[in-house]
Amino acid sequence: MYKTQDLHVVENRPLLAPNQILERLPLTETAAALVAQTRDHIRNIMHNEDRRLLVIVGPCSVHDVKAAYEYAKQLVKLRERFADQIEVVMRVYFEKPRTSIGWKGLINDPHLDGSYDINEGLQLARKLLLDLAELGLPAATELLDPITPQYIADVIAWTAIGARTTESQTHREMASGLSMPIGFKNNTNGNLQAATNAMLAASQPHHFLGINTSGHASIVSTTGNADGHLVLRGGKQGPNYEAAHVESAAKVLAAENLNPRIMVDCSHANANKDHSRQVAVAENIAEQIAGGSQHLMGIMIESHLVAGKQPIPKQLGDLVYGQSITDACVDIDTTATMLEKLSAAVKQSGATKVGRL
Repeated sequence: MYKTQDLHVVENRPLLAPNQILERLPLTETAAALVAQTRDHIRNIMHNEDRRLLVIVGPCSVHDVKAAYEYAKQLVKLRERFADQIEVVMRVYFEKPRTSIGWKGLINDPHLDGSYDINEGLQLARKLLLDLAELGLPAATELLDPITPQYIADVIAWTAIGARTTESQTHREMASGLSMPIGFKNNTNGNLQAATNAMLAASQPHHFLGINTSGHASIVSTTGNADGHLVLRGGKQGPNYEAAHVESAAKVLAAENLNPRIMVDCSHANANKDHSRQVAVAENIAEQIAGGSQHLMGIMIESHLVAGKQPIPKQLGDLVYGQSITDACVDIDTTATMLEKLSAAVKQSGATKVGRL
């Protein structure tokens, strides 16, 4: 008989079931409280009931959990310092979508050596999230593989559906069952239609294939997730963060009866792939907020201990500690200055008169 399957599969390795990892690394009361409270704060910000600004800030991707934790210890101080004006949530990305090829993130290849020790990657990711929560720092991520949420979603306060996956039915279905607010990015050509369609689709119930906490294949039924919002990240036609773009996007959302509050990604096409331009984007957003814009709910910033980026060297000991191996980032000192300006803009807008709920 002709062989008709697994023609390109060379190996199948057992994957630890979610409940095995959750039992080894359980959610603590401290972590659960932080996650639940931060999700509520974000929902309130989305609906302009909490007039602060949501800031998702941190490394483009986590490749060194020690450096990520050191960064977090500095970021949590900024979170506390600006708490009355800004809800700071650390960007903790473990999965990286690739346009063609490249390192796909800590979960996929935690040792950076092509060993693809995914079981270890899942445990490293979950352990870091729990450590950050115990530090008092909530986390945000992009969920890429639809199996991943079973392992880490209970420790995530906010999630992105990225520009490359916003059009994916699989990710819209996954989003419909997630428990946290979700930002849907406009796609890479800058068009908003895919993101608005995704928000509508994810708000509805779905039935799809997945796994349960025991790792068994299952039919997943969801209620739909109404806590979706748009993230402007620019596109092939250029940036889309200025006041005219924000106003136009808000009108598109309102016409679809979707939440018109918008987040701006300071990086990617909005910065023309120049990490230092994130500063100018954030300054523009600060001016819009200080000027009274009601459309802006948050921003994203790619930031790490050391500015810039580096390739993965042949000798891993040559890695620059605290510097990104994916997109370039601003450093933590620049980040502090950016947050200070954003905080001042929120104050100037008078938003703190309403305050936090």
